[in-house]
This record gives sequence, structure tokens and C-alpha cells, in this order.
Amino acid sequence: MARTANIRIEPPGPKAREVMMEDSRYVATTTKTSPVVAAHAKGAQVTDVDGNTYLDFATGVSVMNVGYSDPRVVRAVQEQAERLFHFAGTDFYYEVQAKLAHRLADLTPGSHEKKVFFSNSGTEAVEAAMKLARWYTRRKMYIGFIGCFHGRTMGSISLTSSKLVQRRRFFPTVPGVQHVPYPDCYRCPYKHERDSCGTHCAKMIEEVYFQSIVPPEEVAAVFLEPVLGEGGYVVPPAQFVKELARICKAYGILLVDDEVQAGMGRTGRMWAIEHYDVVPDIICSAKALGSGVPIGATIFPRHMDFEPGAHSNTFGGNLLACASALATLDVLRSDGLVENSALMGAYLRKRLLELQDGHQIIGDVRGLGLMQAIDLVKSLKTKEHAVKERDKVIELCYKRGLILLPAGRSAIRLIPPLIVDEGMIDEAIEILGSALRDMAR
Repeated sequence: MARTANIRIEPPGPKAREVMMEDSRYVATTTKTSPVVAAHAKGAQVTDVDGNTYLDFATGVSVMNVGYSDPRVVRAVQEQAERLFHFAGTDFYYEVQAKLAHRLADLTPGSHEKKVFFSNSGTEAVEAAMKLARWYTRRKMYIGFIGCFHGRTMGSISLTSSKLVQRRRFFPTVPGVQHVPYPDCYRCPYKHERDSCGTHCAKMIEEVYFQSIVPPEEVAAVFLEPVLGEGGYVVPPAQFVKELARICKAYGILLVDDEVQAGMGRTGRMWAIEHYDVVPDIICSAKALGSGVPIGATIFPRHMDFEPGAHSNTFGGNLLACASALATLDVLRSDGLVENSALMGAYLRKRLLELQDGHQIIGDVRGLGLMQAIDLVKSLKTKEHAVKERDKVIELCYKRGLILLPAGRSAIRLIPPLIVDEGMIDEAIEILGSALRDMAR
């Protein structure tokens, strides 16, 4: 089988370095992790400006779930651009926006009637959910989880707590946010053994926080990542999520499900929350919904709708974004990509567990579907984070043609497009294994 990765010139090559120099001079500093300068891409393969090809297991940070340059998505955007680029869907009307809202309302969990607020990104989808929760409940407080990531704008950063650098020098943020421990069974915040604590993390909210720290009648919403994303790809126990939903319902608190990274089939279900048999009150979506065209969506029960003028924007539900999203949903369904995510996710997990057997630096393998991660540790006993080692492994991988991303303090996330097959996974595992061996030496 032909390989996807082919490194002709050690990256970054001369053309790549030119782009990187111009970028560093004129583009604001953000979060760049690898010096890959993309020129074009197809499927799961990215070609850089020097002609190197890479196997992409980052997919634009879980954006290109249907793969790069799917002709059906490209055609939908082109055809819409020829008809109409922009018409401010918050002030006027157009069919493609209404159709997408209808599709999303039907696709999300729960049989109740729903509405959709469109925006341009995940952080905007979360901001809309924050405003909607306050608007509807008339309560002022929120609960988030330690290690979570919900965005970097001033509202969403109030909920985000995955890294200190994301919050440093930005206070005061939106007041009224209380963070509680996320159920990380590998590094349990309450020092329990894996799978022995039941719903302890959820019960602590009710039995400790609601008794002495947070008045439950003043909490508008709990914001949950059904799989911790940027914070390390931690998967909570199903009973925790169910108990959290029970607590929210008991106290009239809205449960907001942040599916920005975990949604659109990434975990082997259309929505990650479906793994827990829970129906949230509000769902936030973005990233893979638009296959690279910026879009965000906040889906909520119809009866919670804003009054006119309470919330709006200019570009939310942009025509090109809606066209791309509708085509993306069609491809996910017609090509069976959600089912392939479950199938290939199981295969990827199997190969990662085999890799773990030969490398003691891999402390944990975790994830759902094609949202998998390995956590690198200095010691299996102490579970001390192997941060420098993790960063070195990612560097060695990209130099050999495999694009990966970090997550949390010492994890590596593996998020290939949902079109991935066993051959691509085997190639990725081969490169990752060689990087781990060379890093150890």
C-alpha cells in the first residue's frame, strides 16, 4: 500500500522558512505547535510548500472530519458563492440557513422542538449559550470544570481552565463562574482508584459545593465537555454524566454540552453526549460542522428563545458556511463516516494499546472513536507528566511526515479525518513508534 507521508526535504524546508519568517514578523503570536507550512491538501494528506507530504492526524484541530477538499463540499461552496456571498441572515432571510437549522434541530438529541443561533466559531457558540442561560433562567452564575476548554473570548475564557497561560493577565473575566474537578480516572482529583468512585465527582457538586460555596438556585448553567478536549482527551465515566444531568434537573440548572471538538461524528456517534444516554439542554457546535468554513451553532429548546435584539451578529449563518455545513452533513451520512469513526477508532485504540505495551512512557491510552490520545509520563508509578518528551515526540513525528497535536500537559491527540482506513492508522503508528524509540535514546 502506498504511503501517505513522503519527506523529500527535511522540514521546515527553504520555502517553508521564508513563510515562517514573514508570519513571525507580521502575524500575532498564537499557538503554533509544528512548523508545517501547508500548500494544498486532499483527503488525509497535506502537502507543504517544499513538496513534502504529511499524514494529517490533527485535521485542522478536529475541523476536517470529512477530509480535505471533498469535492461535494467544495462544489456546494462554489455554487453558493456564484449565487450569493452574504445577506446578513440575522436581519434578513435565506433558504440555506433555515434548512441547516432544521437539519441540526433534527440531528441533536431530544424530540423537543429546537432553535439554532448561528455564529462564526466555537467560542461564539459558547458565548451565545452563556447569554441564553442567563436570559432564560435569570440566574447569574455558571459551573465549569477544571481542565476544560470553551474558548478564549472574555466570556468563554471565564469557563476555560485548561492552561494558566490562557487566563493570565486577562482578569477580571466574567464573574460568577465556579470551577469543579473533572472526573479524570487516570489522575483522580479525589485520589480514588479507577472505576471505583462511581459518581463521587458529581456528588461532590451537590454535597459540598451546593452546601457551602455555590447557591444552586443562583446557577444558570453547567458547561460540560463530554470528552475533555484541549485539556487532555479525558473521558468521564458514563454514570458521572448521568448523575450530573440528574443534579441539573433537580435544581433547575441548564446542562450545556460543548460539542465543538467532540461533535460531528468524531467519537463514533454524531454527538459525544450520545455515549452517555443524556439529553442536554443546550448544545454548542462548530469546527467540523463547516469543514473549514468558519461557523458556530448553539442549539436550544424553542421555548428558551431570546426576544428580538437580545442577541445577534453580522456573519453568523453566513451563506457559504451554511452551504458547506449542509454538504458536510450529507457526506457524513452518505459515506457512513460516523460508523467508520467508531470502527476505525476501535482499531486505532487497539494499535495504541499495542504501542503502550512496548513503551513505558505511555501511561494512559484514552478516548472515544477517532478522538484518541496517549498520555506520556516519566514514571508509571508517579504519573509525572513527561512534557518535554511529549513535545520531542511530536517534533520527530512531523519531521517524518505525521502531523500530531499536544493536549493537556503531556498528552498527544490523534484525530485523523473520519475517512481514515487501517493502512493510514498503521502508517501513523509506525511513525509514532519510531519517534518514541528515538526519543528514548
